[in-house]
Amino acid sequence: MTALTDGTFIARPHYFGPGAVAQPRSDVFDRAGAAWLPIGSFLVRAAGRTILVDAGLGPDLQQLPEDMYLIGGQLLTGLRAAGVDRDEITDVVCTHLHADHVGWLFDEDAEPVFPAASIWFGAGDWHHFVDGPGEMAPHIERGLRSSARLKLLDQDTTVAPGVDAIMTPGHTPGHLSVALDSGPERFLLLGDAITCPVQLEQPTWHSMGDVDPEVAERTRERLWQDLADGRTTGVGAHFPELRSGRLSSLEQRRWEAVP
Repeated sequence: MTALTDGTFIARPHYFGPGAVAQPRSDVFDRAGAAWLPIGSFLVRAAGRTILVDAGLGPDLQQLPEDMYLIGGQLLTGLRAAGVDRDEITDVVCTHLHADHVGWLFDEDAEPVFPAASIWFGAGDWHHFVDGPGEMAPHIERGLRSSARLKLLDQDTTVAPGVDAIMTPGHTPGHLSVALDSGPERFLLLGDAITCPVQLEQPTWHSMGDVDPEVAERTRERLWQDLADGRTTGVGAHFPELRSGRLSSLEQRRWEAVP
């Protein structure tokens, strides 16, 4: 598994809600009140498949409320640096359909950027973003509607041997995470089900992007339990420096980054 970044998410305390606004953490936000977080994707090679988990923002800059920004465009460069051509990608698993996870699925003409890839994501996100009220760039919507390579999931599903999509809803209705299981060790690609490890210590810090905050909170708590089982390590798409980690103590809510 190789971590890649498409660019930067400049977040501010408002993203995490009133608790973060009232008591911002200096280890998360700089003196100007910004948290410089990556827009992460992950390259997984397994069982002869080359799988991309999340497709970044694409070559775009988006301004969000409260002076926050998404800045993308680097993913294809990262793939080339990893020695992977776009045609080699066999599968793209989108943890969800927010803009900073689907930006490289299709170009401005709605043509697939990864022409040989099947696209996997939660069926609940199709209903919310493609057929429902969720925001989506028109060329991404056109590409999804015209694609014959979609794999819409409504339950935990094996993508490839040792690579499973597991349903982790709340941030979006169809949000999923990806579990890489090699037997004695398990690795979770969390998408945005957990935005930042600080949420372990600050459980009232939510995410401005959560479609269903109550379900998202229950999902986070379930994932914290997984990350405390002694064999599971994980990383989210916006974890600082895309550093993975695990819980060294669930009772004391202590996060431990690993090399």
